[in-house]
This record gives sequence, structure tokens and C-alpha cells, in this order.
Amino acid sequence: MNDETPTLDDQSPARREELAQLRAGLNEKRKWISSMYFYDEKGSELFERITTLPEYYLTRTEVAIMQAFADDMAACIGSSATVIEPGSGAGEKIGLLLRALDEPVAYVPIEIARGHLEASAESLAQQFPAIEVLPVWADFTRPVEIPSPRRASKRRVVYFPGSTIGNFEPDDAVALLGNFADMVGPGGVALLGVDLAKSAAMLEPAYNDSAGVTAAFNLNMLDHLNRRFRTDFVRDNFEHLAFYNAGRWRIEMHLKSRCDQVVHVDGEAVHFEAGETIHTESSYKYDDKRFAALAEAGGFKLLRTWRDPDALFSLRYLAVE
Repeated sequence: MNDETPTLDDQSPARREELAQLRAGLNEKRKWISSMYFYDEKGSELFERITTLPEYYLTRTEVAIMQAFADDMAACIGSSATVIEPGSGAGEKIGLLLRALDEPVAYVPIEIARGHLEASAESLAQQFPAIEVLPVWADFTRPVEIPSPRRASKRRVVYFPGSTIGNFEPDDAVALLGNFADMVGPGGVALLGVDLAKSAAMLEPAYNDSAGVTAAFNLNMLDHLNRRFRTDFVRDNFEHLAFYNAGRWRIEMHLKSRCDQVVHVDGEAVHFEAGETIHTESSYKYDDKRFAALAEAGGFKLLRTWRDPDALFSLRYLAVE
């Protein structure tokens, strides 16, 4: 009798598409992997730790802006709104907005990490019993059908904090904003976190923390890929690399090969030379002019900006044009 639990061979179209993208990225001259693979359960937990690190100014600065201006933001959004949060994570910031809003109807968190989604949705439903919580387990970079709340809503608003918009290449950010415009529809709005342009001396420590949490977060991607696609990355054969590319206004994160090696992806051998890297994430930084142009290309008009006194970070209020 075989007591071993069978391993499911997931060959759904979505998985095959993801695997094809992974192979394509690793076969390019400059290898890359989608940053979506940061966010398995462990990766999500590591990112939550990153947000508390002393070097990582983004989260505490954004929270301070929310605390100072949440009432102003709520007045712009208006009453009886449905709030949609793509990439909701642990849902730590949304409470600041929901408490400020006038009788919000529903909250729709969208998250790829199922455990985080279920836990945060349950917690928020308990904290806000008058708000209908409608969690969606999905990749928000693809079209998502937004569930309809039981009560009528006057307006949909996408809440997208944390400067996640900066993780997308400019053309992809425009496409994502177009998806958001479709989500909220005519009369809809968005509230986005945007990290501001600043010196490499300020930026690089935020992605190279002394405790090594960001390095662990980056390297965890390899463990996630091994589980999901049965690749055979050896974590200790790679190291974390992050730096500011001033010419492109972005922080780049890479995984650098420590040696000549071969990794197998869906039966295909991928060769790495010592020192060769995999580009795992970009984090674009914006000034006012560049972000306004990005928003306009995505179908939004920039109406309001809130920032901290040191001009490190900003929240932007956009409306569908």
C-alpha cells in the first residue's frame, strides 16, 4: 500500500503560460524573471518585514502621509465608494482609508498569495462589519472581474499604495493604469503611491538593508520557482544585487550567479556564467512631470498630490478622463 500523497501535475493554461514566460525570460541575453514570483507565503512575510526596516523609508513615510491627509483624500473620493486594492498583501494601510471614508460600501482586495488574502479579508471584515469585503484570488496584472456588492455604490476607487506602480516598466505601467481605468469605469478614480526621484545615497540602502532581509526576499524567489515549476535552482549559488540606475531613474534588483552553472527549467538547460545576473525587479522613481505623463497615457488625469515634508514619497489622486 502506497501512503504517499500524489503530487498534482498542474497543467492548466495559466500555469503553462507562466512557465513559457519563465523560460523565455531566462533565455534572453539579459535574463529576467517576473517579480510576481516574490510573493509566495514566505515572500509576502519577508516583504512585510522589509517595510519595518530602518533603511526602508517608503512605508513609514507613506503611512505618515495617509495619517495627515486621509480626510482630504476621503473628501475627494466621496461617499458610498467601493474600494479596490490590487496586490492588497496583509492589508495594513487600507484601514486608514476605510476609516476616513464616508460610508464605504465594499472593499475588494486582489492578491495572488492566497493565505495573506484570506487572513487579511477575515480581519478586515471583523474590523469593518458595515463594509462588504469581497476578496479576489488573482494576478492583478491581468484583467480581473470585480464582484458587485449587495448595496449600490456611487463610485469605484482603486487604492494602489506602496509605490508598486514603480515596479512596472513604463509601457507596462501604462497598460496597468489602463486596466485600472477599466476596473473603476467612467467617474472612477485611483489613489496611488509614487516614490519620488532622489539620490542613489538615499535609495540604495533601502534595497540593501544591513539585516539582509531584502536579500532573503530576493533569493526566496528561487525556492518559490523550485516548488511551483520543479526547477532546480540552488539558492546558495546566487547572491542578491541591488543598485540605482540613474540613467533609467530606477533601482534594479538582480540575482547574481556565484559560479558557472546549469539550471533546468521544464527539462531545458539554462546556462549561467559566474557573475551573470537575473533581473528580478525594477523600482522606478518619478518626478511630477514624468508621472503626470504616465497617468495621462494610462487614461487618467492627475488631480491632486500629497507628499511628506522631505519630498521622499507621494500619494496621487487620479480620475478617469
